[in-house]
Amino acid sequence: MDSIVWTFEVDGKNFEHAGSASQVTKARLKQMGLPNDVVRRVIIAMYEGEINMVIHADGGVATVTVGQDEVVVELKDTGKGIENIELAMKEGFSTATGAIRELGFGAGMGLPNMKKYSDEMVIDSTVGVGTTITMKFKVA
Repeated sequence: MDSIVWTFEVDGKNFEHAGSASQVTKARLKQMGLPNDVVRRVIIAMYEGEINMVIHADGGVATVTVGQDEVVVELKDTGKGIENIELAMKEGFSTATGAIRELGFGAGMGLPNMKKYSDEMVIDSTVGVGTTITMKFKVA
C-alpha cells in the first residue's frame, strides 16, 4: 500500500477553527478502517499540537501520512521556538498568557499529552525560527 498524505494550514490565533484539522483527520482515519484506539491516540496528540500552534506560533502546517504500519503527524510552525524543551515537557508548565488561560487553554498538558499518546515523538525547535514536532503511531 502506498502512503496517503494530507496537509492542513493551521490558522494561528483562530480558536474558532482550532481543532478542525484533527476532526477531518479523525473522519479520514475512521473511513480508512484504522483501529479505534489508534485513531483516538492520533487525534488526541494532533489536537494538542494544533492548539499549541494556535496559542504559541500563529499557526503552521500539519501533515498526516498514513502508511501500512504507522501514522505520522508532522506539525511545523515558524513561531518563536521553544526555549527549554525539557521544561516545556513537564506537566503543568505553560507560557500561555492569562487571556489564553481564560479561554480554557494553556494548562501545560499539550506536549506531555502528545508524548503520552504517540509511540515516538521528536521535537526540533530553534528559538526565533520555529518548531517541528514529528509524532509516530504504530497501526499494527
